[in-house]
Amino acid sequence: MDLTLLYRGPLSSCDYDCPYCPFAKRRDTAEQLRADRSALERFTAWACAQREDGLSVLFTPWGEGLVRSWYRRALVELSHRPHIRRVAIQTNLSCRTDWLADADRDTVALWCTYHPGQTPYERFLAKTYELSALGIRFSVGIVGVPDHLEHARRLRAELPEHVYLWVNAAEGHTYTDEQAGRWTELDPLFPLSRHPHRSAGLPCRTGESVLSVDGDGTVRRCHFVRAELGNLYDGSYRAALRPRACPSAVCDCHIGYVHLETLPLYDVFAGGVLERIPQVLPDRPLLPLVPNARGGVGAAAVTGSPDS
Repeated sequence: MDLTLLYRGPLSSCDYDCPYCPFAKRRDTAEQLRADRSALERFTAWACAQREDGLSVLFTPWGEGLVRSWYRRALVELSHRPHIRRVAIQTNLSCRTDWLADADRDTVALWCTYHPGQTPYERFLAKTYELSALGIRFSVGIVGVPDHLEHARRLRAELPEHVYLWVNAAEGHTYTDEQAGRWTELDPLFPLSRHPHRSAGLPCRTGESVLSVDGDGTVRRCHFVRAELGNLYDGSYRAALRPRACPSAVCDCHIGYVHLETLPLYDVFAGGVLERIPQVLPDRPLLPLVPNARGGVGAAAVTGSPDS
């Protein structure tokens, strides 16, 4: 069996002060950091010892993981295990990059976010070129608030050509069609982020082949559904694996809705689901599915207008 695990330990500290993030400039105590390190090392040991499953792992810490040595070590160690298909992490890229020379380039990957005002633009851009020189797979993204538009345009013009620039719709922000069109010019997949996706009762891979794991090993179907399926370390989660419909009304986060079976994103991101790297970008905006008159969903539409 192939499993995708979204791991989120107790780490909740970050070195950035983004106004749209509740964990900005939050500091963990030494005790909290020790607990996070212990939890991550336990998870890494479990993943390395697996023999039954092929694993793909995405670390999704509330804070910034790569400024902590134990996250860097975990990525390197897991990348060399033959049963690990992919190991990736969400990061602001504030850490150094040279440690990635020790990782398996075919397995490790980064999901990077640029936060204007938190780091000099030239420093961030230079690190993307360092990653490219090392042969590391990575995507780069930005939150789609109005003040970020010119930063995003500059990034798209100056990033290595092969790097995908994604745009996340800002939480709670409403976009006019004109505003959404500007972001879609930079990221043809932005329309999928613009509005929450209706998900209630729809089939989703979470709970069957995609699981969320916390620092204690508690397994849930995803980060956004609190019902527990068991524990990773005693194996009790395995009996709960089965196809499931989503119990939530909507799903509005990429790490959740990318696994909805009613969206074509496993085809779009084939080989790069965890690190958010499309296999091939559509040449026109990719639109979300919409409910039809019978309560089902229609086929995904690709049109020349982001809002048609």
